Amino acid sequence: MAKRVHAVLIPAALVMVAPFAWQIVTSLKTLSEATQVPPSLLPSGRWENYGRMFDLLPFGDQFLNTVLMAVGRTAGQVLLCSMAAYAFARLRFPFKNVIFGVFLSVLMVPPQLFVIPQYQIMADLGWLNSIQALIVPGLFSAFGVFLLRQFFMSLPKELEEAARLDGAGPVRVYWSIMLPLARPGLVALAVLVLLWSWNDLFWPLVVNTDPEKMTLSAGLASLQGQFQTDYPVLMAGSLLASLPVIAVFVFLQRQFIQGIAHTGIKG
Repeated sequence: MAKRVHAVLIPAALVMVAPFAWQIVTSLKTLSEATQVPPSLLPSGRWENYGRMFDLLPFGDQFLNTVLMAVGRTAGQVLLCSMAAYAFARLRFPFKNVIFGVFLSVLMVPPQLFVIPQYQIMADLGWLNSIQALIVPGLFSAFGVFLLRQFFMSLPKELEEAARLDGAGPVRVYWSIMLPLARPGLVALAVLVLLWSWNDLFWPLVVNTDPEKMTLSAGLASLQGQFQTDYPVLMAGSLLASLPVIAVFVFLQRQFIQGIAHTGIKG
């Protein structure tokens, strides 16, 4: 049985890795090699594409902006979504299920509908071309609340009841009991938010037009010309931009999978 599973998984893994391998190969080609038909499989080894990418973009500033945006959004969602999720999962208050249903209805609204009002708020606050414009609109999500609520509901109530018998209030139970137990769920949400924030393109393009205030995704998008695109340089920048999130996922993949698996135990 294990051999059959591996016989399916290995080709699937090769298919998933193929675009990444092609990205590496293209980053080492000349522009003529990258655009010729049929495509060439072996590059000429032009490492200067990476140097040209640093000349065309303020890569260091954009990398820092991306890190600040991703870390800020991730920390905000882990904290705020876990607080809301604990309230919906454990606390009792009137119309809790109705409020939660209305809350989840936000997931059915296309996010593009929020762009104009969010942009207007950022403009009124004077936050255009700033880091806070990248971070603040992404500090909260209905999906994060739903994910952590499912995880909180899968935890045994006996631990919470024991803490209440010892005199702990809701805040103490949330901070000292529930959060440590919900670590896999928090890691799963953190990885999802980090990946989403790191790859976010549309919102950074809308609020930040200064190249030094852009994120990597927006900066790389600016390398695509109207009539011609230097694909080797673009692939070199995309490869460097993707390495940090790949490293984070490899480091946290076990806890991420565990957290996703546990969220479906109890509805």
